[in-house]
Amino acid sequence: MLSDPTRITRRPVPADPAPLPPPISYASRPRIHPKAVRGHYRRIKTALAAVLLALFAVLPWLRWERGPHAPNQAVLFDLGNQRFYLFSVELWPQQIYYITGVMIIAAIGLFLMTALGGRVWCGFTCPQTVWTDLFVWVERRIEGDRSARIRLDQQPWTLRRLAQKAAKHSIWLLIAFATGGVSVFYLTDAPTLVVDLLHADAPALAVGSILFMTGSTYLMAGFMREQMCFYVCPWPRIQAAMLDEESLVVTYQDWRGEGRAPLRKSQGWDTRAHQGFGDCIDCDQCVQVCPTGIDIRDGIQMECISCGLCIDACNDVMARIGRPGDLIRFDTQAAQSAKAVAVPPAPYRLIRPRTIVYSLMLVVVGGMMAIGLALRPNADISILRDRAPLFVTLSDGRIQNAYTIKISNMTLGERHYRLTVSGPAEARLSLAGDGAERSELALSARANAVETYRIQVRVPQTALSRPSTPLIVTLAPEPAAGSAARPEPVRHDTVFLAP
Repeated sequence: MLSDPTRITRRPVPADPAPLPPPISYASRPRIHPKAVRGHYRRIKTALAAVLLALFAVLPWLRWERGPHAPNQAVLFDLGNQRFYLFSVELWPQQIYYITGVMIIAAIGLFLMTALGGRVWCGFTCPQTVWTDLFVWVERRIEGDRSARIRLDQQPWTLRRLAQKAAKHSIWLLIAFATGGVSVFYLTDAPTLVVDLLHADAPALAVGSILFMTGSTYLMAGFMREQMCFYVCPWPRIQAAMLDEESLVVTYQDWRGEGRAPLRKSQGWDTRAHQGFGDCIDCDQCVQVCPTGIDIRDGIQMECISCGLCIDACNDVMARIGRPGDLIRFDTQAAQSAKAVAVPPAPYRLIRPRTIVYSLMLVVVGGMMAIGLALRPNADISILRDRAPLFVTLSDGRIQNAYTIKISNMTLGERHYRLTVSGPAEARLSLAGDGAERSELALSARANAVETYRIQVRVPQTALSRPSTPLIVTLAPEPAAGSAARPEPVRHDTVFLAP
């Protein structure tokens, strides 16, 4: 008998349904203990880290003779005197555009490097990576490899554990303090600061800067580690725009490795292939050596820093089980897609539109910087007309305008200049505070210094036909001692105001 279609059947509802578990608002990130690994990319990382750390420590101690009026430290950011010295190059505050050019070149170079090889900068030369590797190396030497460190963290506090932790953190603090000290050496004369520190006579600002850098290094390399890359550094979010299918990135060849399954001793490779298993034996070595704790077999991920350590770990496993290497390798997505359908991949294209654009930008900006440095003047002159008051009427009826002249002498010797004006007829010059009037003024600028002069230009009112008259101020440098060449004069166009 058919049931009545108009009848609604309701399921019984439990009288007291089980409460839902409360939502998880926060879960602490498990600490990553990367495992030690040997291989090609590990050797490259170690060699680069050693070279970069050595350069960082040695550069402040290199000397470069610049003369009696300049410091002899080869690389110095002299914030007190507002100078930047890089071997033979000396930059003044008004030449900050060179620093901007260096930053632009660095950014474009990073774009080009990412387009070619993914995040190889992050994996091999980033300061966060270099110092974290050093801290992990110290941790491994004291506490053991990955499994030993995990067991140690799970053990109760004993005298042995306390001694190991104290030794590790003491060495970390020593490295962090050395890093802070070397960082400040770039801002002042290194030998002088060392002597002041040994005699407890260092400036409070220098001591505070060292302690700040010490704390930052200790926290970032010892504790935050990969979290700096995940949550602080913006580059992982930007890199996606720099990559394309032709970029070399760390890839897992899933067409060869899937499906994953542990390798049994009694299992042959023919039997394994017949059962649908690939070369990946699911040993998780690639995950255990990863400094960011990701599984590269899940595909390209923002957290991957392209360090290649998973390649070394996988190649070691493949060699031990008698399978070909490079199950994980640097490859392009285009090549991986072709291999997945058994099509010969196209050769890697180093030259493509993206890399051409970045290279041309590097050449243009670098060329402009080189030309600018080659033609960089050894003096900078600025002339400003006083605006309060705009003009002064003297007792004899003449009109006076005042101008402020700043001469930045960027040479190591004193320079002398002749100042003349042209435009209004019968113009006379005088220095503020000096009542003598002349047709030209003799000015000078000390070596590596900025001199400021306030001059007054006086013109008879009868020589002025309108309220604003063009005025040309010419500052002619005298030849340097021992040089017959006369430098080009500097001309500045301004106005002379009258009633």
